[in-house]
Amino acid sequence: MTNPSPWRATVLTLFPEMFPGPLGVSLAGRALASGLWEIEARDIRASATDRHRSVDDTPAGGGPGMVLRADVLAAAIDAAEIAPERPRLLMSPRGRPLTQARVTELAQGPGPLIVCGRFEGIDQRVIDARGLEEVSIGDYVLSGGEIAALALIDACVRLLPGVMGKEASGTEESFSDGLLEYPQYTRPQLFEGAAIPEVLTSGDHAKVAAWRRVQSEALTAARRPDLWARIPAKAPNRTGRQKTPKNKTDG
Repeated sequence: MTNPSPWRATVLTLFPEMFPGPLGVSLAGRALASGLWEIEARDIRASATDRHRSVDDTPAGGGPGMVLRADVLAAAIDAAEIAPERPRLLMSPRGRPLTQARVTELAQGPGPLIVCGRFEGIDQRVIDARGLEEVSIGDYVLSGGEIAALALIDACVRLLPGVMGKEASGTEESFSDGLLEYPQYTRPQLFEGAAIPEVLTSGDHAKVAAWRRVQSEALTAARRPDLWARIPAKAPNRTGRQKTPKNKTDG
């Protein structure tokens, strides 16, 4: 029986030398070296047709900057020859915010094609014609989509089977259940007068789980009221807006 194809990211960029970049080290790098996932960085300029390898032109209607041409980018997308079931993403500050739920969906699929924009953006016609899903990693503007693509790929790769050392690492963390992650502690027991909360060294797993849930709820309510508002009122332990947690030694 043949092994299924590994998860694959195909990146269209003007700077293919930026990949794999940080994805070539640590967890993602080890998984890449062992064949758990693959990355292909394709140069958009390879699809330019003039001798100067032009990929951009002035914006229609005037304005500053340049716009990535529809014909060049469409040719680059077509040349990638990706399977129809693979998502086609465009990293864009005007896209839908990337969520852990969407990351999980992408990680469970065959892997996306990711277009990295540059300049003032890309011609809207290629977005429409090639069905690009615009994705944002935050309400700010980067010089291009490459850093955003690296973040998206890293978020997906760490969820692939065999990448993380412990399965629970992927479930007990921020956003896995709509909440921010609880505070973490390790040795030494006492650091600059602050001790690890006693509940965490009690050996009582039920109490530890309850403490962590309360801390997660309190942090989410205090720091991300937008997330907190989405937690159903009948969810376990949701008793209303929590106070900001304090690092008390008595838990």
